[in-house]
Amino acid sequence: MTVAHTDVTIDWYGNATIRLEGDGTVIYFDPGRYGVLTGEWESNNEHTANAHPSGPAQQPADADLVCITHVHHYDPDGIERVADGDTTVVAFDGMNIRGSSRDLPRLVDLPHTVVELGMEDEAVLADQPVWTVPAYNDPDGPRTRPDGTPFHPEGRGCGYLLSVGGTRVFWPGDSDVLDGHDQLDVDVFLPPIGGTTTMDRHEAADLAVALDPELVVPIHYNTFAALETDSRAFATDVASQGIAVALDEKDLPRI
Repeated sequence: MTVAHTDVTIDWYGNATIRLEGDGTVIYFDPGRYGVLTGEWESNNEHTANAHPSGPAQQPADADLVCITHVHHYDPDGIERVADGDTTVVAFDGMNIRGSSRDLPRLVDLPHTVVELGMEDEAVLADQPVWTVPAYNDPDGPRTRPDGTPFHPEGRGCGYLLSVGGTRVFWPGDSDVLDGHDQLDVDVFLPPIGGTTTMDRHEAADLAVALDPELVVPIHYNTFAALETDSRAFATDVASQGIAVALDEKDLPRI
């Protein structure tokens, strides 16, 4: 899906992979995983197969900046598909690579300039302001494993707020709605709405109303059964408050 907003173009390739282009800069959030860049994506949920982006393999090699929220979305092949020789990779400094079940290279071993940021940091990267925000599941909330530990514990990941040519784009990462989210100044909101391991569509809609952005593009849903949700209902809830929403569903007119 591609949607243009003011001077920024937003592409959602699936799961958490977003491409932003504006002010002569190309930025990716969490590129790769689950075949969204290799052309191998197949939904394992027959009810949502037509609602998820799919398409040919992508290897644009045009990124000025790649932003990685946490280890679940760290995909070295995805980074290489979008990166070129001058790409900067920014990642959360608390990523637990050794704790992953996948065989992942260390960030310092990537053939790119790598910048690590904490949970509430700011920097100017690829000539654009970048802020990190906390991203985690409340240990007393519903998104915990059988042993009581959160799917995304505090200190393992972050979200990103970027200013792209003056347009402020917010990707919360894999997170619940947290204190302070509703105080951010956001023009384009990219909420995860799949629930189970992140905020669900109801919580994301409430946050969208509180933020009152110019555009909402929901992502991180219908990747697999655990993230199945009713994106049409989410769009209806948000649009009923006068906020523009862009959906990928092919049989649903854009609101």
